[in-house]
Amino acid sequence: MEAVLTHLRGAIERGEYEIGDKLPSEAELCRTLEVSRPVLREALRALQTMGLTVAKTGKGTFVIANTVEDPTFGDYAASDLLEVRRHVEVPVAGYAALRRTAENLDHLAHLLDRMERETDTTAWVAMDTLFHLAVAEAAQNPVFRRVIEEIRDALARQSAFLNELGGRREQSNREHRAIVEALIDGSEHDAVEAMSHHLDRVETTLTDIVRTSGTSTPLEGGPEA
Repeated sequence: MEAVLTHLRGAIERGEYEIGDKLPSEAELCRTLEVSRPVLREALRALQTMGLTVAKTGKGTFVIANTVEDPTFGDYAASDLLEVRRHVEVPVAGYAALRRTAENLDHLAHLLDRMERETDTTAWVAMDTLFHLAVAEAAQNPVFRRVIEEIRDALARQSAFLNELGGRREQSNREHRAIVEALIDGSEHDAVEAMSHHLDRVETTLTDIVRTSGTSTPLEGGPEA
């Protein structure tokens, strides 16, 4: 999928497909790139998230920009989402360290164990959002949970994007483990630091993806990803 995305992104950035142009049909792209339709569709979704294309039902996929600025996850731009997460999730982690119950810790530990064993990206992403909800719950303030619920879909979309293009899963598991250990220790300082580091890594990975040009060697067929 990454190879297909790099190829299509590069073609758009080089001007092979100009703003307003319609991309070839899925069937044509699958034949040309020698990939399966599911792989192609993942790449097309990533192009939309990056803000390069838009899909119009019954008409196809059209180019709307030739440079990546700020990816969009559901209703929210990545920069807006990250700003809110820093102002909410960092202090929430601190409160959770001070207020968590034994039940909260058991739930988080069980969830983290499942995440570290999970190999399916879709299942892992679902648990990733549950993890952040569980941290909010441990802060014992229902408003915090409501805020995370509001951005839950965007978090899931962002998580899937980072895992598909940034290989974030194992690193994220380690960061989540550090957060849970801080909550177990009841250390507000460590919890705040662990969540801050986690969000720093999210931002770094997003920035790397956005800055990476799609101008590498064009795809010349190959195995299905």
